[in-house]
Amino acid sequence: MLVVGKQGSISWVLGLLLAGTLAGCSSTAELATYPSVYGQKPAATLQMTDEEAVSMQSQLTALGAARKSGAISEAEYQRRLRELQLLAEQHGADTLKQIEN
Repeated sequence: MLVVGKQGSISWVLGLLLAGTLAGCSSTAELATYPSVYGQKPAATLQMTDEEAVSMQSQLTALGAARKSGAISEAEYQRRLRELQLLAEQHGADTLKQIEN
């Protein structure tokens, strides 16, 4: 058993042990097996672009304005709203199926 009298000596001994351990890892080839956490990873599915988001926003704004002005009937508005709600409900499950396949 190693008995060290001073606190500084403990740090020195631990430093030697660490250096000895690291000396066995002289090759960077061993590090190649670990995943890289640097850089941007590709998305699992295609992402919406800024242009698509702006287009959707303008379409929804136009739909609301058409309803408010009476340009479309309440029935047509409700039909389009149900269509969008159905898309929202199914989109997550459909996307998950695409990712899994």
